[in-house]
Amino acid sequence: MDYQVILTKDVSTGWFVAEVPNLPGCISQGKTKAGALRNIKDAIKGYLISLRKHPEEKVFETSVEVQAVKV
Repeated sequence: MDYQVILTKDVSTGWFVAEVPNLPGCISQGKTKAGALRNIKDAIKGYLISLRKHPEEKVFETSVEVQAVKV
């Protein structure tokens, strides 16, 4: 399954933060974009394993769209 990931760069540390909007609380980071993406894949796998073990916890998927806006 494909999940959208939002990457942001923390300008104070230079690290990249990766967040999955459809999986609330699923966040990771890395020193590089590639590292953050690698780490978020592991976080997603762990998140999904946890949901299988605890099916009573509901996750409400949301639709996310990211677009650039000229100002």
